[in-house]
Amino acid sequence: MTTDDCEAVATVRVRGWQFAYAGMMPQSYLDAMSVAEDAEKRRDFFERGRGRVTNVVAVRAGAVVGWGCIGPSRDEGATAEQGELYAIYVLPEQVSTGVGRALMAQLNRRAEADGFRSMRLWVLKENDRARRFYERAGFLPDGAEEPYDVEGVAVPEVRYVRQLGGQGLPGRADYSAGTQPPELWS
Repeated sequence: MTTDDCEAVATVRVRGWQFAYAGMMPQSYLDAMSVAEDAEKRRDFFERGRGRVTNVVAVRAGAVVGWGCIGPSRDEGATAEQGELYAIYVLPEQVSTGVGRALMAQLNRRAEADGFRSMRLWVLKENDRARRFYERAGFLPDGAEEPYDVEGVAVPEVRYVRQLGGQGLPGRADYSAGTQPPELWS
C-alpha cells in the first residue's frame, strides 16, 4: 500500500464496515462514516511513518478491492513475537470471491516474515460471518472478551489466535469459478 492507495483503501474500509456491521452497530454511526476523513487519517499515518505495521492491498482489474493491516499485538502484556491482524476488509461485491482468503494468506506470510510466532485479532462477538472466515483461516477463539462501545451501544469483541511458523497456513486460495485471484501489493 502507498499513499496513492489511501482513498481506495478508505473506500474499502468504510464500505466494508457499513456492510459487515449493519445490524450490529448503530446505523447512525455507520451512515456517518466518511471516506474523505478516513483517507486523510491514512495519509497522516503514512507521513508519520509506519513502524512495524504492514498494509497490503488486493487489486483486481486495476482497482483496489481489498485491504488488510497487521502489526505488533496491542494487547496488554503481549510479547514482541505476538502479532495482530488489525483489519481485513473487502468491497461488499468482492465477498466470497477469494479476495479475503488471498489477503489473509499474504498477511499470515508477512507476519511470519516479520518475526511474529502467532497472530491475534479481535472480532465482534455477533459477527458470525467474520468468525467463520477466521476459523477457516486457522484462527480459534481463546476465551478473551472485551467491551467495545459505539455511541453508547455495547458491541462486545472476542479474541482469536493462531500460531504461525508454517502451522496450518492456508495454501492457494480456492477461487470461485470464472474469477481470477487478485494481485497483492504492500
